[in-house]
Amino acid sequence: MMPTLSPNQLAVISRRTLDHYDTRAASFWQGTRDHDVSQNVSALLDAITVQPPCRILDFGCGPGRDLIAITQAGHEPTGLDGAHNFCEMARDLAGCEVLHQDFLALDLPANHFHGIFANASLFHIPSQELPRVLRELRDTLIPGGVLFSSNPRGQNVEGWHDERYGAYHDLQTWTGYLQAAEFDAVGHYYRPSGLPRHKQPWLASTWRKRVE
Repeated sequence: MMPTLSPNQLAVISRRTLDHYDTRAASFWQGTRDHDVSQNVSALLDAITVQPPCRILDFGCGPGRDLIAITQAGHEPTGLDGAHNFCEMARDLAGCEVLHQDFLALDLPANHFHGIFANASLFHIPSQELPRVLRELRDTLIPGGVLFSSNPRGQNVEGWHDERYGAYHDLQTWTGYLQAAEFDAVGHYYRPSGLPRHKQPWLASTWRKRVE
C-alpha cells in the first residue's frame, strides 16, 4: 500500500507533471496531432442518450485535437487542462472555452455536462485522490451522464515516470473506483485494437452516472 501523500507532496506531483507538459507543449502537439482516437470519441458519444448538441467536458484536453472532433460531431465541448500552454493552444486551435484547472483542484458546475471525455488524463491522479476527483466528475454530470476514460493499464502501481506521475490500474481495480463513485459500467475495450493483449497497453472504459 502506498503511504499517504501529504498536501505538499501532492502539490509537487502536480507541479512537476504540469511543468513537464508545459515545457514540451509544442513537441507534444507534433507527436500526437495525428493520433486516431475516433474509437474513443465514438465510445463516449454513442453512450449519450440525449440528442445533440450536448455539453461535453474534454478533461485533459491538451492542445485541443479532440475538441475539434467533438465539435465536428455536432456537440458543444469545453476543454480543461492544468498546463497553461496547452490551454492557450487549445483555445487558439479549437476556438472554444478551455478551463485552466489543476486536476486536484477542480471547480466545476453541478449537473451540467452530458459527457466527459477523459482520454489519457485520469491516470495522472494519485490513487488516494482518485475517489474524490471521480465524485467531483460525477457531480458535474447530469443524471445519466457518461464518463469515458482511457488510461495506460498496469498492476495497480504508481509513481514517477521521468517527470510525470502516473497510476496504472487493471480493469478490476479501475472498476472498483468507478463503482464506488456511483458510476455503472457501459463497456470497456483495450487499445490498439486487433493486437494481442500484451500489445494493448491502453484500457478504455465507458461509465454512466448512476441515477437514484
